[in-house]
Amino acid sequence: MTYIMRKTLAALADLTRAHFFFVWPLLFCSGLALAFENYGGFSWELVGRAALIGLLGFEAGFVLNDYVDWEYDRRDVNGSLTRYWRPFGERPIPAGKLSPRAANALFLALAGLAAALAATLPSPHNLYVLGIMGYSYLAEYFYQTKKRNQAVPVAQMVGRTDFALFPVAGYLVYGNPDVTALLFFLFFYPWTLAHLGANDIADIVNDRARGMATVPVLYGMKGAAVWVFGFSAVHAGMALVFGLTLGPVTIAGFGAGLVLLGAANYLILQGKSADAAMRALPLMHGSLLVYAAAIIAGTVL
Repeated sequence: MTYIMRKTLAALADLTRAHFFFVWPLLFCSGLALAFENYGGFSWELVGRAALIGLLGFEAGFVLNDYVDWEYDRRDVNGSLTRYWRPFGERPIPAGKLSPRAANALFLALAGLAAALAATLPSPHNLYVLGIMGYSYLAEYFYQTKKRNQAVPVAQMVGRTDFALFPVAGYLVYGNPDVTALLFFLFFYPWTLAHLGANDIADIVNDRARGMATVPVLYGMKGAAVWVFGFSAVHAGMALVFGLTLGPVTIAGFGAGLVLLGAANYLILQGKSADAAMRALPLMHGSLLVYAAAIIAGTVL
């Protein structure tokens, strides 16, 4: 393998956060598993198709995230969060490892493949998934641009609806808009906002350098810690409501996930610092994996 090819593959891995690849199809398919349980039936072929839609669609979102913000990312002064999210520790566009045009082409290719797969779903499920996909990319673009100039966190509140709708789209691959879909969204949305707050605390030095109006920039480190705790508390309440509709196996899994989330909140509230948030992020991501696994396990046990 040539040196240039190795550099390109490393840049693509960083752009797509490749070492987290397994999380997105798992989360997407947790929604599908609930749909199988509620509506009956099962298909490994549909599971495979849904996993690819979730993987390609989410990776396209990562690429869009980097493409929209690449000029601002050149101002980064601290690489801790970049090294956490990216296997080779670089933002490849501002680092000159990948051109903006190439990144845009990759976004269009990944999103196009995900959309083509979603279009093969029976109607109206294809329309549900394609609609959420289109909305999510618009919401991501809004988030990236709006946070550059705002006095209140509108970008965050609107922008994270894209992530919250992701497993709901997995549900709608086979299911229909119903109470379960709504509860899944209401359960997951506060988690996405808590996670965003922790991510912003960890990246506070860079966000100040970029001039971004993120949660800790707007409200300070103490206010951002309260943000994380408050949305975590709302999420915990919704976990109980949602869990009671799913059964004891899933409730037990939700309990384990909430323990991890509680530990993350403890670190952030005690430290109120970027280092504390960096230590908390793996716990938050662990809770996400536990939730997805618990939902799937609850449908088969």
